[in-house]
Amino acid sequence: MEKDKTENLMADSYSPLFYQTDVELPLVAKAEGCRIWDTEGNVYIDGCSGAISVNMGHNHAGIKRAIQEQMDKVSFTYRTQFESQVAIDLAYKLVGLANNKLDKVYFVGSGSEAVESALKLAIQYYYATGQKQRSRFVSLRPSYHGSTLGALSVTAYTPLEKPFEAVTQKSIHIEGPSYYRKKEDSDDAHDDEMLRLARKAIFEEGGDTVAGIIVEPIGGASTGARVLSKRYLSGLRNLCDEIGALLIMDEVMTGAGRTGVWYCWQSVDVVPDIMALAKGLGAGYYPVGAMLAKSKITDAVMNSGGFMHGHTYAGNPLACATAIGVLNAMEHENILDNVRRQGGKLKAQLLELQQRHSIIGDVRGEGLLLAMEFVQDQATKEPFPAELNVFSIVTTEAKAQGLLVYPRRCLDGTKGDHILITPPLILDDEIRNEIVQKLDVALRNTQDFLEKH
Repeated sequence: MEKDKTENLMADSYSPLFYQTDVELPLVAKAEGCRIWDTEGNVYIDGCSGAISVNMGHNHAGIKRAIQEQMDKVSFTYRTQFESQVAIDLAYKLVGLANNKLDKVYFVGSGSEAVESALKLAIQYYYATGQKQRSRFVSLRPSYHGSTLGALSVTAYTPLEKPFEAVTQKSIHIEGPSYYRKKEDSDDAHDDEMLRLARKAIFEEGGDTVAGIIVEPIGGASTGARVLSKRYLSGLRNLCDEIGALLIMDEVMTGAGRTGVWYCWQSVDVVPDIMALAKGLGAGYYPVGAMLAKSKITDAVMNSGGFMHGHTYAGNPLACATAIGVLNAMEHENILDNVRRQGGKLKAQLLELQQRHSIIGDVRGEGLLLAMEFVQDQATKEPFPAELNVFSIVTTEAKAQGLLVYPRRCLDGTKGDHILITPPLILDDEIRNEIVQKLDVALRNTQDFLEKH
């Protein structure tokens, strides 16, 4: 019996790993720049930077060198035993890139950890300043802020929430702007209506119980790169000031240059009180994230006995060296200029695809955080039935052409198919044109499939 079990475990079809699905995946062999090879010799263009993380492409010599140099010194120290110069240097770097408007930094290992740290800092700030009733958060529906239980409590995306409703804190979820499907005559009128509804919901629940409003300035997987306007973000900033709450920007996906500025809030000049940062900060080379905050918040917390929070890898020297290597490479290679230039060209080409493929309802986003939403009819904007899984069909067809894209649903996760097109920030004309050509074929094949079925 034991022998049979062992033979079964060694079978080619078996793997001890499990993640979200049991779909069989190719085995990766190597990667370089914007391309990835599997063990069968197939090559793919990384059109989504993995999970919108590999900002500087694969196998970057300068980043690898920065990691190796730190490994030759020390790879790990614990935050309660030593400080490391590389962590100090990275903190100064991040604060400088924020123009000193956020002047305190706390390091973590992932986006969910960064968001969770932001939530806990906000709660402890009010605890320390005599407002213990402020323990609730406001977030948009739909939105995605992470999958740990704290971060999940402010995530508003039905498929992710449902299984864990019994163990997550109940946040105030407000309807987010949908400029593509707005009922008002203008974007400004839509913003005003969404802000009115937000204010109404918050005051009905009790504005003095709110610790913060958390928002993605440009949505990721939950909305398909929905860009929130300066008018709307300014309105949230004003609402926070009115009720005495903190504005938290989730820049896990948008930060570190993805939209053509270091932090997305800089493009609209709406300064948050706390910001979460990850993904592109480590560019896929080592897990690293950060929470940035205003010193008035951290001072109150530290003076009350310290921040009651921590992770083993907070301020890890190897993680911080990786991030410095990434940021230095970005500056040396003028990456922000490239993002704005290539992002504009790519968006224009995606809009051209929209003219050729009737299933594309909307193209949106900024910089190299772009998406297209699929609809049955461009005029009515009617989404496809969820059971068709159009987002999955497009992704499969793109992969067959050697292009990786990032699929999700933008109508609360239940319908409204979209894909994110978010290539590494080192994108050049050749790779960009290949992305568009492969996507063109994938969309044509998808449309043919849908017409037959």
